[in-house]
Amino acid sequence: MDNRIYDIRRTIRALRVSMREAEAIMHEQINRDEDCSFVAQEVIKMRSIMSGLVKERTALGDNEPILVNSFFIPRLRRARKPVAAPAPTVASVFRPRLVARA
Repeated sequence: MDNRIYDIRRTIRALRVSMREAEAIMHEQINRDEDCSFVAQEVIKMRSIMSGLVKERTALGDNEPILVNSFFIPRLRRARKPVAAPAPTVASVFRPRLVARA
C-alpha cells in the first residue's frame, strides 16, 4: 500500500513539472501568435490524469501536500535585433592624438 502511494506521489510530482513546462511553451507560442492547440490538449490530458491520481491517493488515505523543488521555469528571451554600428565620421577617424612628452 505504501509503495502505491509513493508511486502516485512521484507521478504527480513529475506531472506537475511537465505541466509547468508545457504551459510555459504554450504561453511562448501565444506570445508569437502561433497555434498552441496541440500543447493545450496535452495539458488538458495531463490534468485529467492528475485528477484521477489525486482521487486514488486520497482514497488510500494520503492527505499530505506534495512539494516540488522548483516551479521556476526560465522564460526564453526574445532575440534582439542587431543594432547597426554608426558609420565612422571624419572627426572620429582623424582626431588629434595626445602624446605625453618626456
